[in-house]
Amino acid sequence: MAVLEALAEVSKLVPAIEKPARRPPLPTRLAWTAIVVLLYLVMSEIPLYGVLGYQQTAGGGAAALTQLILGMNVGSLMTLGIGPIVTAGIVLEVLVGGGLIQMDLTKPRDRKIFMGAQRTLALLFAVLEAGAYVVGCRFWVTAFGGGGCPVGLGVRVAVIIQLLIATIILLWFDDMVRKGWGIGSALSLFIVANVVKGMAWQFAGPIKIQEGYYGWLAHVIATRDLAILRYRTPDMVGFLATIAIIMLLLYFQLMQVFIPVSSPRYGSIKTRIPLNFIYVTNIPILFVTIVVTDIYVFQQVIASFFGQDSVLAKGIGVLYHYVRPPHGLLDAASDPLRLITFAVAWLLLGLAFGFIWVEIAGLSPAKQAENLIKSGMELPGIRRNQKVLERILARYIYPLTIISSLLVAGIAIIADIFGAYGSGSGLVLLVGIVYNFYQTLAYERTLEMYPMLRRIIGE
Repeated sequence: MAVLEALAEVSKLVPAIEKPARRPPLPTRLAWTAIVVLLYLVMSEIPLYGVLGYQQTAGGGAAALTQLILGMNVGSLMTLGIGPIVTAGIVLEVLVGGGLIQMDLTKPRDRKIFMGAQRTLALLFAVLEAGAYVVGCRFWVTAFGGGGCPVGLGVRVAVIIQLLIATIILLWFDDMVRKGWGIGSALSLFIVANVVKGMAWQFAGPIKIQEGYYGWLAHVIATRDLAILRYRTPDMVGFLATIAIIMLLLYFQLMQVFIPVSSPRYGSIKTRIPLNFIYVTNIPILFVTIVVTDIYVFQQVIASFFGQDSVLAKGIGVLYHYVRPPHGLLDAASDPLRLITFAVAWLLLGLAFGFIWVEIAGLSPAKQAENLIKSGMELPGIRRNQKVLERILARYIYPLTIISSLLVAGIAIIADIFGAYGSGSGLVLLVGIVYNFYQTLAYERTLEMYPMLRRIIGE
C-alpha cells in the first residue's frame, strides 16, 4: 500500500484534466468524445521525428493482435499504443484482486490512490518499452543494411521523449472522457476504433499486396472477377463467421438472470433484481488479450536488449507462438498442438480473470449482499443476515462467473478459428463496449430529459 501511495504522489507531478465545474450538455460531450477518438486515430498516422526515411527491422512491427487491441502502429506516435496504460491497470488489478495489496476500490480514497499509481506505472512502462525500441535500433535500418545504428544519441532521446509525451496525451484523453467532458471510457473507444478499422481493411481495404488487394471486396470491384468468391473461401468464411459471432454476442448480452427480493420497508413489496448472464462483461477476454499481446511486446523488449537469438527471447517467442490465436481454419489446422494450447490457455486465463474481476469490481456475493441490506431489500423467506444472504447469492453469482467467463473466452476462440474479421477477442470487446456505450448514452439522455432524477440518485 505504501508503494502505491508513493506512486500516486509521483503522478501529481504530471498535469491532469480536472472535472468540469458544470457537466456539459449531452451533444457537447458526444462531440468531445468524437474529437478525442479522431485525434487518437490521427496520432496513429503521424510518424516520429527522426524515424521517417528509415525502414523498420523485421521484428519491430507489432503482431496483428497488438495492432487491433493495443493500437500499436510502429514508427508513429502510437508505437506503444494504449499498451503501457492497460498493462499498468492489469498489473495493479491482479495485485489487488489476488489480495497481495489490500485495497477497497469502492472507497474514494483507495480508488484515487489506485488511479494515481496506475498513471505513474503507465509512464514507467512507456519509458521502458520506448527505451527497448531505441536500444535495439528497431526504428532505423539503412537501405543497404549497414552495420551499427545510423542515428546519434540525440535522435534516440528525442524518440523516447515523443513516445512518453504521446502516452501522457492518451492519459489526458482518458481523463477528459472519464471525468465528465465526454461519455464512457476513452481507452475502450480506442479499442473499438482499432477493431473497426481492422475489420474495414480486411473487408474492403484497397491497398495492394502480393496476392492482390488486401480486402476481398475491393479485389472483386477492381478485377471484376467473381471467381475470387470461390478461390478465397477463407475470406468468405471469416465474413460469415463475423456476422454470426456478432449476432450471438448480442443475444447473450440481452440475457439476464433474475433474483426475487422483497422490501419490508415498503410493505413487503416484491420485485426482482436482474443479473446479466454475461456477468463478468468483456473484462476477462480483455485481460487475456492484454496478457498475450504483452508477451509479444516483452519478447520484443528482450530481443532489443539481448538479441533476437538469445535463449530468453527465443523461449518467450515459443510461449507466444503457442498462446497466440490462429488466423482462420487453415492456420488452425496446420498446427493442432498450438490450437489446443491456445484454446486451453485462453479458457483458463479467462476463468481466472473472471473471478479476479468479480472480486475487485464489487460484484462478489459478499459485496452484493452488503448492498442488498443497505438498500433495505431482502430475499423472501430468508432472515436479514449478511452471511446468509451471501451464501444464497453465491449460488447465483459464482456459477454465472464460471459460465460467462468460459463463454466469452470460448466465443473468442471459435471466432479466431474461423477467421472472423477483427479477431475473436476484438469482436467480443467491440460488441461489449458498444453495448455498454449505448446503455450509458441512454442513461445520460434520461437524466438530461428529467433533471429531477439527478437529485434523487444523488448526482
